[in-house]
Amino acid sequence: MGYIAAMKFLDEAKVYIQSGAGGNGCVAFRREKFIEFGGPSGGDGGKGGDVVVEAVDGLNTLIDYRYQQHFKAKAGGNGMGKDRHGANGKDAVLKVPAGTQVYEEDGETLIADLTAVGQRVVILTGGNGGFGNARFKSSTNRAPRHANPGEPAIERIIRLRLKLIADAGVIGLPNAGKSTFLAAVSAAKPKIAGYPFTTLHPQLGVVRVDEREFVLADLPGLIEGAHEGTGLGDRFLGHTERCNVLLHLVDGTGEDPGEAYRVVRGELEAYGEGLADKPEIVALSKADAMTPEAIKEQTAKLKKACQKTPLVLSAQSGQGVGDALRALLGIIDRARAQPTERPTKQLAEPR
Repeated sequence: MGYIAAMKFLDEAKVYIQSGAGGNGCVAFRREKFIEFGGPSGGDGGKGGDVVVEAVDGLNTLIDYRYQQHFKAKAGGNGMGKDRHGANGKDAVLKVPAGTQVYEEDGETLIADLTAVGQRVVILTGGNGGFGNARFKSSTNRAPRHANPGEPAIERIIRLRLKLIADAGVIGLPNAGKSTFLAAVSAAKPKIAGYPFTTLHPQLGVVRVDEREFVLADLPGLIEGAHEGTGLGDRFLGHTERCNVLLHLVDGTGEDPGEAYRVVRGELEAYGEGLADKPEIVALSKADAMTPEAIKEQTAKLKKACQKTPLVLSAQSGQGVGDALRALLGIIDRARAQPTERPTKQLAEPR
């Protein structure tokens, strides 16, 4: 059971960070035997460590930050006699999944956006070390007896927010068959049951179709008022921001598929961030549980609502699944052919 707990999905974390203070400069004089002229020999202090956020491979959750919320870089070493420089402090590195955004404590001011593995952003810069007295020697001051202290540490509270990077996202009302679809087309094993809100966390799966692969995200069900916090709220809508295309599943066994479609579209538009403008493929799901007459009737209702002919599929029997995946892949290919550069955003750190 311990392993299961460790794999929980966590997409937000509040973290306290502190840079390393600079080491103090040293006041020292050479007094070795047989050396005629001594003089100041105090070394400089070492630089304090930085606090760095780095996007690494192999992570898809911020769960580590549930167990550790404090990160402190090491202070620089003090300078020593004989012109010895203090050691530089070790950096504190926060390893996060690609797709993580770093915000100020208010949760609104963006500091950095790490969208690719390998990106590194310095959030806090360590303090500079102080000068030793050897730095202050001059023709008029042959024996300076003062040195600089190192710069102090800086502390800060930041918020980490993960937005999954998937090629396509599956959306729809609770119980629309999203988890069943993901389980049918990938090796992912989402929880599947006959009641709403089975999926409480986004699930990722790698889909292989026609010798090609793409990443598909199953996102928790939306209900009316989600953008205002109803149900699971809009907490997971942010994960759709990175998707190139949305697969909108509508339960064919429901009372009115047209209304179900309009509810989800309304939430996408209310959330904003361009979600309503993303390419969308609409599909009537659970065709295996419907008669041909019911499929025809429900398809007509859904077509009227979405203004295009929806696909008809069944994740259980496999009907229409290949068509849906190829339609997704076609849009993903076009998006990949025109990559939009998303440079790492970073605010300057005033000292």
